[in-house]
Amino acid sequence: MAARILLIEDDNAILALLDYNLGAAGYETSTATSAEEGELLLAEQSFDLLLLDWMLPEMSGIEFCKRIRRSDKTPALPILMLTARGEEADKVRGLATGADDYVVKPFSVPELLARIGALLRRSAPERVADVLAHGDISLDRQAHRVMRGPRPVSVGPTEYRLLEVMLESAGRVLSRGQLIDRVWGNTAEIDERTVDVHIGRLRKALTHGPEADPIRTVRGAGYTLDTAH
Repeated sequence: MAARILLIEDDNAILALLDYNLGAAGYETSTATSAEEGELLLAEQSFDLLLLDWMLPEMSGIEFCKRIRRSDKTPALPILMLTARGEEADKVRGLATGADDYVVKPFSVPELLARIGALLRRSAPERVADVLAHGDISLDRQAHRVMRGPRPVSVGPTEYRLLEVMLESAGRVLSRGQLIDRVWGNTAEIDERTVDVHIGRLRKALTHGPEADPIRTVRGAGYTLDTAH
């Protein structure tokens, strides 16, 4: 299952940018524009990482960070602070309050993703594993290799990303819209028929001879990777 990240940022443009890029990187995100809204989400759901803006309305990110560290439910939740404050004293204050890392605006998206990945590798290594597997299907991100049992599977770049997304959510049904967002990006002009074509290609690559088709179509809902059927 993909890592779940809570984004708390009061600038809607930055929030949309973060939400899009993290979704495109394969993370599941929830968003809030205030500490109070974020606190409600933390009470209702579990997350693997919090991306927290320093300057929030009503309650600052620093105060919210302190509250999180005092909570019985979230004392070890990794926190990445995002702020325009770049002075060393501010960085020290943020880290001393309980943040695990610090990124200054304007930020580089690749650097931000790298820092998120580093935090998750320490706190939830299974969420960012180099090898994803379900049943007899495995995908090695480092080697860029797909296997079904002992058999190498040759797939194109789109089918590779499609399989990666499905392995991250193995057992869950993903709608065509969700697959478009996570494989092509939500700004891509891709119709749902295109998803069906690439699913067909992936099925063909993954299924040889007597092997069972590992992709199940859920009528009216989408697709799921289900090696048990």
